[in-house]
Amino acid sequence: MTDSKRLVTGIYGGSFNPIHDGHLQLARALAESGLVDEMWLLVSPQNPFKVNADLLDDDERLHLSRLAVADVAGVEVCDREFSLPRPSYMYNTLKALAGEHPEREFVLVIGADNWERFPDWYRSKSILARYRIIIFPRPGYPLSHVPRKVIVTDTPLLDISSTDIRRRIATDPNYDGQGLPAAVWKEIKAKRLYVS
Repeated sequence: MTDSKRLVTGIYGGSFNPIHDGHLQLARALAESGLVDEMWLLVSPQNPFKVNADLLDDDERLHLSRLAVADVAGVEVCDREFSLPRPSYMYNTLKALAGEHPEREFVLVIGADNWERFPDWYRSKSILARYRIIIFPRPGYPLSHVPRKVIVTDTPLLDISSTDIRRRIATDPNYDGQGLPAAVWKEIKAKRLYVS
């Protein structure tokens, strides 16, 4: 555990549409890094920067995410944004979580692509002032102007995208679930999710 007396919980938000091995690898690596004690994957019902007609039902994405982390130590799924006003603003989410869990210190985990847009986030300066931030690398997004209190971590990244997985499910009859946790692929096949 870190030197804080409170449990340090990394918050990694996303649509997880669907959750894939890259998400899990990142969460597992951070949970084992010593930077946080645990990781919460925050399933977002509506990202203010994304309008996605291909977005699977909220509860279905939440269910798939929970299947994916069922046997992953130190990683859990959080649905707190489901009961907050939409679109989902991370400042409101962190504030709600911090108020409900005073025994935890919440740390925001974002990719370098999101860091590039971070100044456009709702109340980004307040987030930076109140919460620690961990940035993980993303290809094509060099990091610059990173404040001292922000941690840049060198976590491994799998070249997997939910967009590509959805496309393959919909168009490739030979797609075998590569890049997806086995339980998630089994559920997607059984329910014929993401099939046009």
